[in-house]
Amino acid sequence: MGDGDGGSSSSPSSSDAGRAGSVAQEGVCHTAFRFPVSPVDPIVKVMFAAYAARIDRDQPLSGLELGERPAPEARPGWSVIDVRAASLNHHDLWSLKGVGLSEDKLPMILGCDAAGVDEDGNEVVLHSVIGQTGHGVGPREPRSILTEHYQGTFAEQVAVPTWNVLPKPKELSFAEAACLPTAWLTAYRMLFTNAGVRPGDSVLVQGAGGGVATAAIVLGKAAGLRVFATSRDEAKRKRAIELGAVEALESGARLPQRVDAVIETVGAATWSHSVKSLRPGGTLVISGATSGDRPSHAELTRIFFLELKVVGSTMGTKDELEDLLSFCAATGVRPVIDEVLPLDRAREGFERLASGEQFGKIVLTHS
Repeated sequence: MGDGDGGSSSSPSSSDAGRAGSVAQEGVCHTAFRFPVSPVDPIVKVMFAAYAARIDRDQPLSGLELGERPAPEARPGWSVIDVRAASLNHHDLWSLKGVGLSEDKLPMILGCDAAGVDEDGNEVVLHSVIGQTGHGVGPREPRSILTEHYQGTFAEQVAVPTWNVLPKPKELSFAEAACLPTAWLTAYRMLFTNAGVRPGDSVLVQGAGGGVATAAIVLGKAAGLRVFATSRDEAKRKRAIELGAVEALESGARLPQRVDAVIETVGAATWSHSVKSLRPGGTLVISGATSGDRPSHAELTRIFFLELKVVGSTMGTKDELEDLLSFCAATGVRPVIDEVLPLDRAREGFERLASGEQFGKIVLTHS
């Protein structure tokens, strides 16, 4: 009995020995039986980005931050693109003011437009209207512009529905291609779809210097239109002439003739002048209101008496972007670029855009 009791207290049982041998063979410390190992946290890849961290309607740039954000992950029906160039739009400034971007979506990487390289090494351009035909999103989700619901392009990578990815023409650089999907596509649709102008027609472009207005001057000239432009700034009027406008006048000045169409992005400040500049039956196409959306005089009597058409216009379709890319590649037309900056100097680009001093597009690049 004594030997048996002593043996059971001083030597391991066969089952204990088996467990110990098994642990030793697996290279696990014997204390693993007492202290469970914590699961390893998943590794989150990060990337550098410019993003809206806060909404400030009075000082929008105070909500802009530059730093690390989670990199996008691949998912069915979507593609992850390595961004080479992305361009700024007034939409990005409006987002910082909370227009189209709600607090619950923050932090939101900004940027709608981009050109880059897909997972297979193809050079691509992104169509920035998400959910236009339901591709890649829920069946009941309304169309939106990238960054209203999904992280944007001012980053090293961006994820978009694969349907939104188009081949980049070899004739265009990444910076040039990145200027087209918002401002230039908007101008293309305004001129050729909604205004319905043809070669030889006359067009007034309000606010020369802005992205859409500059694009409308260049595209109108290339399409054989007689383009007039306005600006409060003498230097911008001179640039408009250099780009192909037959005449550039001060804002509100009387034109030498009534025009077939007006391209309006300024809004309240130029609305009355735009209506008065149209010939009977002419078309005013509006896609923005940077000076406000409440003109002091709506000119309703003139609109109905002269049977003028007022057409709202927002962005453009994927097919129109394909046509625009082909048009630029075939004709040699290129976007007007005001400045190219590395992504880590994005704040400078935002400040220049907010000042209204730019003429053409501001592009952010990432090698």
